[in-house]
Amino acid sequence: MIFLDYASTTPIDKEVLKSYWELLNKYYANSASNHQLGLEVDSLQNQARNQIANILKVKMDEVIFTSGSSEANNFAIKGVAFKYKNRGKHIITSSIEHKSVLECCKQLEKEFGFEITYLQPDENGKITLETLKKHIRKDTILVSIMYVNNEIGTINPIPEIGSFLLEKPTIIFHCDATQAIGKIPIDLKNVDLVSISAHKIYGLKGSGILVKKKNIEILPLIAGGGQEYGYRSGTSNWPVNVMFAKTLRLATNSQMGNYEHVLQFKKIIIEHLKKMESIQINSPIEDSSPYIINFSIKNKKAAVVAQAFDDQGICLSTISACSTKTEMPSHVVFETFKDIKRAESSIRVSLSKFTTLEEIKQFLKVLDEIVVSIKG
Repeated sequence: MIFLDYASTTPIDKEVLKSYWELLNKYYANSASNHQLGLEVDSLQNQARNQIANILKVKMDEVIFTSGSSEANNFAIKGVAFKYKNRGKHIITSSIEHKSVLECCKQLEKEFGFEITYLQPDENGKITLETLKKHIRKDTILVSIMYVNNEIGTINPIPEIGSFLLEKPTIIFHCDATQAIGKIPIDLKNVDLVSISAHKIYGLKGSGILVKKKNIEILPLIAGGGQEYGYRSGTSNWPVNVMFAKTLRLATNSQMGNYEHVLQFKKIIIEHLKKMESIQINSPIEDSSPYIINFSIKNKKAAVVAQAFDDQGICLSTISACSTKTEMPSHVVFETFKDIKRAESSIRVSLSKFTTLEEIKQFLKVLDEIVVSIKG
């Protein structure tokens, strides 16, 4: 089996898994308990939080553990919306965000009367600063733009946007950095809220973080015992939280080597796709993550193509794994190219440090066969 769907999830690093089981076997107390065992696990969690803060260059109490990026995105957007609704009810995001952002914004629109502006991408699937500037209003309270697009791999100008929004102190800037962290060089210095997830970088599923800068207030969405500085009450899943620190450290330490590893494969795939008349490349050739390559096969339904690959033992995807399992076109490809057929035919190949040259050669061989064999 060849796995080329790493943007949806990654296998757990063996070091992370080993340490996780060791923790589970040795400790079991509630980290909020005041007895010796509880204090020990609380200390472990705080050490992990401090390590994460150092890697991300933020303060320890700015790191809030969540169950993943979907929760962190909802937490950030709704937390800001409800906290600052008296200041304004206008939110800016993009039309090509992850579903956890788009559906959250739609809910705020429909149920709570917020006004959402969905910025359109340029021809490369990028959200430009110029586009954002045109839609800033006096009642804008939040801008939410992802760092790396999860379907086509475009890298948005987050540092540039962050610098601009510094001049707008009443606007809070949130960034979903799920597909960026531990994979590409990033700059989050001027971002107020950041969502990241462990299972995209060889960590445990159900593990995420919301970085909330100290000067930013958000409304807690889970009330209770006051865990996570009062922002996310409930018994801490401390073994998972502790493992995030190790996951992030391993990912960042090997980031450059892994980047070069997948970049060589992306170049091979792109050069092959360029030679195929029936292929439309949806990912930008430049200024994009080497981990994600998206393309469409003209007049071939994505679901049929994906199934043909699956029959040959190759796992890839059509749209984000967090989207519905029904046959829907890629909203990212459609919003970028305004071509429904192209969106219905889009295929996402995503790579990792485990990808091999032999796997890429086999993928391209099968691709050539599928283009010939599948009827439009």
